[in-house]
Amino acid sequence: MSRRSRAREVALQSLFQLDLAGERRPDADRLDAISRFHRGRLRSRPLVEFADGLVAGVLARREELDTLIDARSQNWRLSRMAATDRAVLRIAAFELSQTTTPPAVVADEAIELARRYGGESSPRFVAGIVGRLVADAVGKEA
Repeated sequence: MSRRSRAREVALQSLFQLDLAGERRPDADRLDAISRFHRGRLRSRPLVEFADGLVAGVLARREELDTLIDARSQNWRLSRMAATDRAVLRIAAFELSQTTTPPAVVADEAIELARRYGGESSPRFVAGIVGRLVADAVGKEA
């Protein structure tokens, strides 16, 4: 597992926890606790900053990301998706729309996270939605 993969995994854990707790806009103390969790798990400033950036970015753009995901999921509303799948998809949508991470890397990382943390059908489900997100992102670049 690459170092950035590990940072995505830790960011996924944080976003999953926030989602289950219903925290849409955590306060500064909660965000500080999340960053401390990242520091304890990653022990590398660049990786902590990457994980913190993913969490902050997803939280800041959650409505926009959810709209992107909802528009590309067939027969599934975001609220009906497993919390792990939602978190994985939000990270992927954020990276595709707001970072320079290559789309193929985003897709591979999302599918791997779904495989490790989701249910039996999660990798295929996530791959389908991320595939549509990637197609849209690549289409915008062309």
